Amino acid sequence: MSNKTSSDHQTSERETVTVARRRLLQAGAASIAYGALGANAFAAADRPVKRVGLIGAGWYGKSDLWRLIQVAPVEVVCICDVDQRMLDEAVQIASERQSSGKKPKTYVDYRQMLKENRLDIVVIGTPDHWHALQAIAAMESGADVYVQKPISVDVLEGEAMVDAARRLNRVVQVGTQRKSTPHLIDVKKQVVEAGLLGKIGHVEMCCYYHMRANGNPDVMPVPDHLDYEMWTGPAPLRPYDGLPHKRWWRTFTEYGNGITGDMCVHMLDTARWMLGLGWPNRIASTGGILVQTDGKSNIADTQSATFEFDDFNAQWTHRTWGSPTDPDYPWALFIYGDKGTLKASTMRADFIPQDKRAKPLHFDCFFEREKYPEDLTEKDIELNAAPATRLHMLDFLEAIENRSRPVADIEEGHISTASCILANLSMRLGGRPLEYDPKQRVIIGDEEATQLLRREYRAPWQHPFNA
Repeated sequence: MSNKTSSDHQTSERETVTVARRRLLQAGAASIAYGALGANAFAAADRPVKRVGLIGAGWYGKSDLWRLIQVAPVEVVCICDVDQRMLDEAVQIASERQSSGKKPKTYVDYRQMLKENRLDIVVIGTPDHWHALQAIAAMESGADVYVQKPISVDVLEGEAMVDAARRLNRVVQVGTQRKSTPHLIDVKKQVVEAGLLGKIGHVEMCCYYHMRANGNPDVMPVPDHLDYEMWTGPAPLRPYDGLPHKRWWRTFTEYGNGITGDMCVHMLDTARWMLGLGWPNRIASTGGILVQTDGKSNIADTQSATFEFDDFNAQWTHRTWGSPTDPDYPWALFIYGDKGTLKASTMRADFIPQDKRAKPLHFDCFFEREKYPEDLTEKDIELNAAPATRLHMLDFLEAIENRSRPVADIEEGHISTASCILANLSMRLGGRPLEYDPKQRVIIGDEEATQLLRREYRAPWQHPFNA
């Protein structure tokens, strides 16, 4: 009976906190999150209209652009994509969403788009293998840049992007929008910065989504509406076996960095932001294709990685098969302290105190369905991520206004991206630990690994990093 009473008491407390927080979020969560960006964030609507171009009109390229339109006065001047059907759809929606009603100009080659248009902002939503070249070209054209994560497919691409941003004094915001996620901003303040965790001794991160495409489609002719040569660009040219959009390209190392590069980058970046961490001291990883061996995919279906920091390790695990260890947190971050444990995801967060007499805290994801009803009919939208992306865009605009560094500055995006790439390199090299020196830009004492920091580009494309 006593256990039941204690459990009921804890449940009641948790429900009370949850209800109170939900009411707070409904009434004023925007003010909490916007406050983290500075009072001037509210003035976005009063600022001059920004001329915007989009490179990559696929799923998240469009999603990012629509969030920007929702929070600031912008004119979408031009859109670039190598798939004419995708381009036509994006142009039509843009004309309906932007206040001018104008249809943006269209391009297949981003270089021509940047040459012919004076743009204030370029949003980049292409596959990972294009990010470096397009972001640097956009910066060189005079624009500030919003680029999706991971920022690169090799470490030295990322270094070149940071170098370009600093040399040209450009504002570059990376799409690691967990830093702008309302309930995670709250968690950082109320749990981490409040010291409720005590001494932190370990961090775990995981993803157990079944998100690894693994089919065996036949090689086929390239459709007329797709410029496959331009889609491939600097990456190796795979035989065409169907439209690569959304999930298919992510299943090949030719174009991205697997589940670790796609999903760990978010959670590692969040852990670094919450705990004030820089580069890991050492990184080691093991894994491979251990279960899903019957398809074309060449990314790992199972992987573990250890990121060593001064006072503790951060451990990553993913499986694209089986069940999550915690059904409430299938893609998540866990921070362990001697006074409590923090569980955090894009959907929720829980602080569990070590002292059973202390109150647990529960944090819910914040939605803005009433404020932005158009979200409810948008194809493929991630409703839980939309408020975070809107805040991320406001932070980006604030940095542009002040010529300052945004919350997900390119250097921070590079550290998180490169750390995940180094984990993949360690796995490729049999699991040996790698120590990256960001000043010398080498793997200390490992010439073989150092050579893998930069991959060969397909001619005639030239790698942006010059040693």
